[in-house]
Amino acid sequence: MKTLSTTALFLAATLATATGLAAEPQPELEPFPARVNVQADSARTEQIADGEWVAVGIRKPESIRRDRTRPYEGRPSWRFELGRSDNTLSGYAPGETKGRAELSYCYATAADFADLTAQDYVDAQKMKTVYHHGKGICPQGSKWTYTFAVYIPSTLSPDVQTIFAQWHGMPDRTLVTAPDGQVRRLSVAEFVAMQDTVVIKKDTAYERVAGRDKRGKEVWKAGKPTGWKVEQGGYPPLAFGFSGGWFYIKANSDRRWFTDKSDRCNANPEKAGVLKPVTSEFKSSTIAYRLPFGDFPKDRWVRFTVEVDWTRYGGAAQSVEAPGRLDVRMAWDDREEHIVDNAQVLIGRNDEEGYYFKYGIYRVGGSSEPVCYNLAGYTQQPR
Repeated sequence: MKTLSTTALFLAATLATATGLAAEPQPELEPFPARVNVQADSARTEQIADGEWVAVGIRKPESIRRDRTRPYEGRPSWRFELGRSDNTLSGYAPGETKGRAELSYCYATAADFADLTAQDYVDAQKMKTVYHHGKGICPQGSKWTYTFAVYIPSTLSPDVQTIFAQWHGMPDRTLVTAPDGQVRRLSVAEFVAMQDTVVIKKDTAYERVAGRDKRGKEVWKAGKPTGWKVEQGGYPPLAFGFSGGWFYIKANSDRRWFTDKSDRCNANPEKAGVLKPVTSEFKSSTIAYRLPFGDFPKDRWVRFTVEVDWTRYGGAAQSVEAPGRLDVRMAWDDREEHIVDNAQVLIGRNDEEGYYFKYGIYRVGGSSEPVCYNLAGYTQQPR
């Protein structure tokens, strides 16, 4: 029996490709079902999209899809969609709900723990700091340029309340408040020891009470609060979204070392003046730009170029060491507008690690209005 030479095999493969026989056609809308808890788990190869993203949020097939019908710069974009019943998270206020379907640019893989011990990874899972070891982090006080593009269809309701791009803080749960009210930084060993004796829900540690789940399996349930609080974070330091009939850009700042979750300092896009901060003792919230929803360009790609000088904070001193800066350009078709012009603004959190980017749908305020749009073209570069 004769065998084909390497050259013949190459020519056969080239011919198959040219005639469309090399591979099955790819679907125009391809669901991306994998989800990763970036705080508590590392990402496997099959959970990474385009070599740079992992998905978070609701797992419905239509929630996050690679879209070949609406390419951006020759590549498929990402289509995000939430229906009326897709809010799966509790909101900031009692009775409120939130819905999420996002891609996170920050995550860790097994390779990021290659030089550490197996116990280091287990401890990072307990502290929910696995992603602190990964890619995509922008340190506090650093300077970056970001770009991304959004495609808003004319069918999107002006009543939506959604964040489509946000930079998130990276809290460290070893920062705690003791029952006497003193803020302390625990060692890894101290935090793990506490974690193994309590049930932590959000920012509160509760006594462990033996119980059973719905399947009859023995589990630990939350009893009385112990008086200990753990750092959980707060509002995103920078967000692009729609609310109350407006497109808005909001910059938030929190110089408090341990976040006060009861301080709801958060500028309302409908009411706050542009570049007029809403403030509390430690926090600042600024609407950097807003535009009526009806004036936002629809049915076309809108590209943002964002320059951020992240505010530098003083850690336990709870001070602002250097103010921040925000510059935003918005371009579509053959137009470009300089919508935020080198504004000095407080922007960031008093977290040691810094920030990371996510885009998609983060539906807030108890809204159940259906949301669907596309995003693409993300880059980040230090300046």
